This record gives sequence, C-alpha cells and structure tokens, in this order.
Amino acid sequence: MSSQTDVQVQRIRAIGLTVTNCDRSWEFYTQALAFELVSDITVEGQDYNDLEGVTGAKIRIVTLRLGDELIELMEYINIQGKPIPRDSQSNDLWFQHLAIVVSDMDRAYAQVCSFPIQPISVAPQTIPPGNEASAGVRAFKFKDPDGHDLELIWFPPDKGQDKWHQNTNRLFLGIDHSAIAISNTEQSLHFYRDLLGMQIDSHSLNWRATQARMDNLPGAEVKITGLRPAQGGVGIELLDYLVPPKGRPIPSDWKSSDIATVQVQIIVSDIEQIVDKLRQHKVQLVSPRIVQFADSSQPYKQGCLVKDPDGHTILLLTQ
Repeated sequence: MSSQTDVQVQRIRAIGLTVTNCDRSWEFYTQALAFELVSDITVEGQDYNDLEGVTGAKIRIVTLRLGDELIELMEYINIQGKPIPRDSQSNDLWFQHLAIVVSDMDRAYAQVCSFPIQPISVAPQTIPPGNEASAGVRAFKFKDPDGHDLELIWFPPDKGQDKWHQNTNRLFLGIDHSAIAISNTEQSLHFYRDLLGMQIDSHSLNWRATQARMDNLPGAEVKITGLRPAQGGVGIELLDYLVPPKGRPIPSDWKSSDIATVQVQIIVSDIEQIVDKLRQHKVQLVSPRIVQFADSSQPYKQGCLVKDPDGHTILLLTQ
C-alpha cells in the first residue's frame, strides 16, 4: 500500500498535558515519579493560538524528562479550562493514560501511594498466564492531581522493549506508551496505521477479574492494539472496550485549554504532504493552518494540531 511509504511518522516527541497549575503538577511529576526539569517557558501570540485552536492564550509550558521520554505540562495562564469530569471511567472515550515503566512494582506503588493520588486500580494487578501477549505484566492505574490517567507498568523479562531490561538503579525508567480509549479499532487503525504510517506491534484481549480490578470496571473486556513508529520509542495503544460498551464520547466543544486535553506530539517527515492527505480523508484539523515557527529556540519548525476519529488530539511537527 503506497500510503505506508509516502508518509512516515518518525517518532513521538512528547506527550502534552493541559494542567490547572504547572507548579503543582511539576512538583508531583518530579517528586512522586522522578521526572527531571528540561525547560520552563511562557509563550503567546498568533502562532500559538493558531496551533492550539484557541484565542488570546498565554501558555506556560514546563517540559519534563523521564529516561529518554518527554512530557509537556501546559498551563493556560489566562484561560480557565474545563476540569476533567469527576465521574470519568476507563471506557469513556476521553480516557488516555501514560504508561510509566518501573523496575520494581512494589516499591514504585508504595512511593506513589505516599502522594495524594486517586487510585483507579484496586492494587497492582498481574496479567494472568492465559493472556499470551501480556502474561506476567504488572500494572497499576491512578490519576494525577488534575485527574489525568497514569499507569505504572512492569515488564517481565520476556515482555516489553529491550530498553526496559537494562540494569539500572532507577525505579522509574521512562514512558512506554500512551493508551487511548477508542470506539472502533478498524477506524482508528485507518488513521494511525494507514494515514500516519505507524506499525502494529501487538494485539491482546484483556479480560476477567484482573482487568476489572485494574480499570475499576466490572466485567471489563478490552481489545488492545499496540502501535509504534518505525523508529520505535513511545507507542500508542488503542483500547477498544467490548464490555462494558463504549463510554461517553469526547464533547466536540472541548478545547486545548481544557484539562482533559492530552496531545501526542508526533514528528513527521513531510508535514505539508501529511496535512494534505488528512484533509482529503476529512480528518478534523484544529489548527487553521500549518504554523511556521521562526523562533530558533523552538524545538520544532512547523506544527499542525489534528483530531483522530474519536477526538483525541495529535500535534504533527517537523523539526
């Protein structure tokens, strides 16, 4: 298929989280999860407003690193964003978690529990042997101070990327993937695989009591498809809930300044070509144009914010 070759997602650069208060989130991520500060900048002006699809915004962006991976905490200083609904469930389509890899689940779990987190999982869960793709993986889901979904994940020796099995004295190792709730696997694969050129690297069906305790959803049964860019690194997991059925859709009026917003920043080789292709396939563009950044201090040259079929936001960038 030619679309596999003419557009290539090179890698996921960072995951952006809209937060209520950068200082509070910075403190949580650095103290509870051992992220380290990379930069702290404040931006405003037409380019950023067009990029994010908002008007008159002044945005503080704190970039943090864990291992090889980056997150950006984005605080809209002069816009009051809508909070994440308090009754959010793992099958609501705005659900999106960051999977943080740990070298020792019990120690990591004890550490995060010493902070004011909101647990989703009852306790760390071990995927049972019957699930070949994920057997032995341990995971614990919880929420950060704003209600963003996070997951601690531990991989047994035969699972996960090689980088997670290097000898290290670090407890928190990096980010393996961002998982998103979706309404239809084929529809999402059309977007992420066929249009963006990501590659499938895993399939599994997670169910029974373990998944129910992990997601705090009785009877949970979820079809999971893992995708990665050609260059590896952070992936995207598609979570297609079969039981309970799909939760609520992402409201169409949610903006980048609303706290539920998580932006996966994807470096692409040719942004003009890919945006043109997405337009032809009626993909929703949030940015009214491809924004050119003249400022050399920016880590990227061009950007355009788009929405996947369920409304998750993807920031396409060229460096």
